[in-house]
Amino acid sequence: MPIQLTPQPEDFIWASGIEDTFVPQTRPGHRALDEYQLIGHYQHWREDLALCREIGIKALRWGVPWYRVEPFPGEFDWRWTDQVIPYLVEELGITPIIDLMHYGCPYWLYQEFANPDYPQRVADYAAAFAARYAHLVRWYTPLNEPHINAVWCGYRALWPPYLRGDKGYLRIMLQLVKGILRTVAALKSVDPSAVMVHVEATGINRAGHPDLEAHAIREQTRGFLSYDLLTGKFTADHLLYNWLLSNGISPAALDNITRSAISIEVMGLNFYPQWSTRIIQHDRQGRPVYRVADKAGTGFTSLVESYHQRYGVPLFITETSARGSAKVRSQWLRDSLAAVKDMRSRSIPIYGYTWFPMFTMVNWQYRTGRAPLRKYLLDLGFYSLSQAEDAPRWKATSLINQWQHHITDPTESIGTLSL
Repeated sequence: MPIQLTPQPEDFIWASGIEDTFVPQTRPGHRALDEYQLIGHYQHWREDLALCREIGIKALRWGVPWYRVEPFPGEFDWRWTDQVIPYLVEELGITPIIDLMHYGCPYWLYQEFANPDYPQRVADYAAAFAARYAHLVRWYTPLNEPHINAVWCGYRALWPPYLRGDKGYLRIMLQLVKGILRTVAALKSVDPSAVMVHVEATGINRAGHPDLEAHAIREQTRGFLSYDLLTGKFTADHLLYNWLLSNGISPAALDNITRSAISIEVMGLNFYPQWSTRIIQHDRQGRPVYRVADKAGTGFTSLVESYHQRYGVPLFITETSARGSAKVRSQWLRDSLAAVKDMRSRSIPIYGYTWFPMFTMVNWQYRTGRAPLRKYLLDLGFYSLSQAEDAPRWKATSLINQWQHHITDPTESIGTLSL
């Protein structure tokens, strides 16, 4: 049965996903990062997807490698997706939430996200995908995590087009937002019933000293930037408005985005307890520095509440998991679902929960590292990649039994949404 948004516990969307970062471009000192290739998903997709159904997944965040399906401008190669998507939907009965953009552009798109043609190119690709798969796919993520994308591509110069600083960050962010707006329009023109799940990386910034309180507030507001731009909330009285102007963004450019504003159908929030909370402190020179804190994720509820208060739209936990021992991961699964149940009882409209990723992923540090692939394997999910040649590819973790217990009794696990 297709997934739907209702307050009833039996309709709650239990989801997972396969890590699908695609940054194929290389340069001296940088390796290609294609998660599907590195974990063998291109070859073993049937096995991988069958395990999703086996543990009771209702929906799967699954990405399309744009650089592979459009190897030349306007020329599409659907041979692989023509096998995978019908298998996922028709044979397994799992609803895909298609990540059209999970980082990375085709080789032929010069300067990638900074290319002035990027917004239209990505929209054209989205329209071509929807035209081919509208009978199978209804749920889409136009672009995963604009903030992280802008940080890695525009601020830290780690991914193409390798820009730096606030100007680079904002140049990429505005391009991504324009691309999302055009992508949504393109998808809706093909299938007006298509559902958009807009996904952003969320985080908590806390001041470690009273002098840094204003700085922490600005950093927290940056987490809202993509959604504020998309929904027309970015007006002249916005806390970050002058920051954008001082970094070369014109009022006319912002007005153009505001005039194209959209409504958020489903807001996806990604939160990881070990990475998503930062304390801002002074270094020895008095400059602000960031330290990861609160690895137990105790700020999760207040963070979700802040998005609910700001936007008032349906919410979906689109990524969460924990790094560490089986005990650590089990505790976070239990604690985070308890938080979801509590929030639903208080009319915070959370309709789905995604333990992400389903399988071992490759740490992004692999791209700039030198060690063998096995040194970068990151276990967050239900299955761990086996290192033994004569063993099955995936090794089940104890999380699976706990997960299945939760989804078997959703009334106990997440309760009824009080509206």
